[in-house]
Amino acid sequence: MPGIDGLELIRQIRELEPDLPCILITGHGSPKASIDALAAGAFWYLEKPFEQANLDVVRGLVQQAIEFGRLRSENRALHGQLRAKYKFESIVGKSAALRGVLETVEKVADTDSTVLITGDSGTGKELVARALHYNSRRAARALVTVNCGAIPEELLESELFGHVKGAFTNAVNHREGRFAAASGGTIFLDEIGDMSPTLQVKLLRVLQERTFEPVGSSKTQHVDVRVIAATNQDLEALIEERRFREDLYYRLHVLPIRVPPLRERADDIPLLVHHFIDVANQDRGTSIDGITDAAMEQLVHYEWPGNVRQLENLMERMAILQRAGDIDVDQLPPEIANARSTSAIAPRLPPEGLSFNTVVDQVETDMILQALEQTHWNKNRAASLLGLNRTTLLEKIKKKGLRPSSEDH
Repeated sequence: MPGIDGLELIRQIRELEPDLPCILITGHGSPKASIDALAAGAFWYLEKPFEQANLDVVRGLVQQAIEFGRLRSENRALHGQLRAKYKFESIVGKSAALRGVLETVEKVADTDSTVLITGDSGTGKELVARALHYNSRRAARALVTVNCGAIPEELLESELFGHVKGAFTNAVNHREGRFAAASGGTIFLDEIGDMSPTLQVKLLRVLQERTFEPVGSSKTQHVDVRVIAATNQDLEALIEERRFREDLYYRLHVLPIRVPPLRERADDIPLLVHHFIDVANQDRGTSIDGITDAAMEQLVHYEWPGNVRQLENLMERMAILQRAGDIDVDQLPPEIANARSTSAIAPRLPPEGLSFNTVVDQVETDMILQALEQTHWNKNRAASLLGLNRTTLLEKIKKKGLRPSSEDH
């Protein structure tokens, strides 16, 4: 190898074939040389001479290197597939509401700023989080997802920050937490509104200082991670109820993205229906041709309280039950088959006249109550349904003295 040594050869091989594992055999061994070889990208390092009896060890090492190369190549391919899957054009929809979301995602994806995704359950918040990660400079590293509402409070701290051996009963080994596992990549904290006040304080520190301590340890760890959080709750209302820290809210609310409910994306329903039919045909072996105009009209008029997830599950169920042909109205569930579009009808003017201001006030009160009841008194979502600013809605609620019934609590 005139002009270069083994280390330089490995570096050049890695540039040409990054997934090709290299084993370096040298007659000039030293601890520093072994470290340099591994740092250059070598899979392993062997010193000469080695005895004939060690050939079996070398054969085993070669097999391990081949397997390692295969896994690394598959991992690289998988990341490529994920990037393709979560590119913006892969998110189905053409409505103005969805385009606004995708434009925002495209602008902020390749930054390290914290993102707070809000929206009803089933709207696709996790899909947006994945699009943010796989279109960022961190895409080659891990995306670690934590559902803060699904893990018991007493276990969530250990899940997030890890623990040391003996930190608590059954902590028989050291365990790395999700933040450490996401280092260099992205951590997605779903259902952040369910996090306890105690953990909110610790999360605030991670956002401010990028440091944390595992449970049972006093050793501070630094972490390089992007934080994406999501919730279907009204965090501002939780702040008023002293269930969510205001300082944490503003740390999370750097780049807010609201994912609209399906009822605000009626133009997307036909596209989503045909997309989910295609997926069912491919994944479930069905042969659904399409859907009748009458059935599609009912789907478009339905309110979709479960949003895109509900529509996806319905189309999968319809495809499995129908197996082939077109889906028609009589195959739809009764609550959807019987859905009708509704529109506000002005009251008839009686011959004796009426109090215009009184009637307008009654209609306004009724519309506000309907919006609040539909959203379980989530004022952000109710304001969105009514096309009002949240502040305006709060003023009207206060002025009218509206209160939730016991069933709404």
